[in-house]
Amino acid sequence: MKYSVVVPVYRNEETLPELLRQIAGLGEELAGAFEAVFVVDGSPDNSYALLKLRLHEMPFASQLVALSRNFGSFAAIRAGLTHARGEFAAVLAADLQQPVSSVPQFFDALERGADIAIGQRASRDDPWQSRVTSNLFWRLYRRFVQPEMPPGGVDSFGCTRQVRDILVSLPEANSTLIGLLFWVGFHREFVTYPRAARVSGRSGWTLKRKLRYAFDTAFAFSDLPITLMIAIGAIGIVGALAASVAVLVAWIAGAVDVRGYTPLMLAVLFSFSTTLLALGVVGGYVWRIFENTKGRPMHLVRSVERIAPAVHQQTAREGA
Repeated sequence: MKYSVVVPVYRNEETLPELLRQIAGLGEELAGAFEAVFVVDGSPDNSYALLKLRLHEMPFASQLVALSRNFGSFAAIRAGLTHARGEFAAVLAADLQQPVSSVPQFFDALERGADIAIGQRASRDDPWQSRVTSNLFWRLYRRFVQPEMPPGGVDSFGCTRQVRDILVSLPEANSTLIGLLFWVGFHREFVTYPRAARVSGRSGWTLKRKLRYAFDTAFAFSDLPITLMIAIGAIGIVGALAASVAVLVAWIAGAVDVRGYTPLMLAVLFSFSTTLLALGVVGGYVWRIFENTKGRPMHLVRSVERIAPAVHQQTAREGA
């Protein structure tokens, strides 16, 4: 097996038939045997049943991996990479927003000597609110976390077996696979493709997941929260000293009617809020340390089924 295409699946029942049809066409573009590794990430729809039925009709080899529950897209990708058998692996979104034609582009870059092929969106047909918030997030990410990140972020990638083995061997809970992709280094090439509008359904990338991703990224790959906490503390000390001088001058001048009430309340509120902020930042790091010390796996596999191409199955039946 030379190529593996990893497809995380969550609420993609409506797009899977067309996706399977397009993946079947990859055999004409790839110069070598390939497999598709579908990872059903606890999807509540009929995605698993549909794949179990249709994959036996496909002309390519495949694996159907079912996780015990929804662990998130990065955990599903990690599970797919773990089971992938190809010398080169590429990740493909199941919602048809990422063109299937990007997969041969990933493999071409890897064949030319790249260790990692990074998918970079040339354009995106998303609502303006999503584009604005996404651009702001990635601008801050590039500024404070990982400057190597493309301006629009990364949705997909391809890598060699060596890089894949390293990625799946890093047992970091509450981290991000994309962040690790840049952290490991190696030779990278960028593959540009347009991001299409969503065909059906709605994205599982909810606001809650986006915030979780932002916090995981900040805590796992940057000391920015601690730095901000120190800066806020320093500003608070300077402000407290200035306020103390102002209150002292006002007291000497007899301009304070109720002695000590206003500055005392301001000092209490300010110190209380900064203390809560500091505890929250420290708690974020402590929680992630605690999660990593548990040693729990980042995903649990309920079942794995390897499916031969339909042509091979027909040949086996004829031989019997």
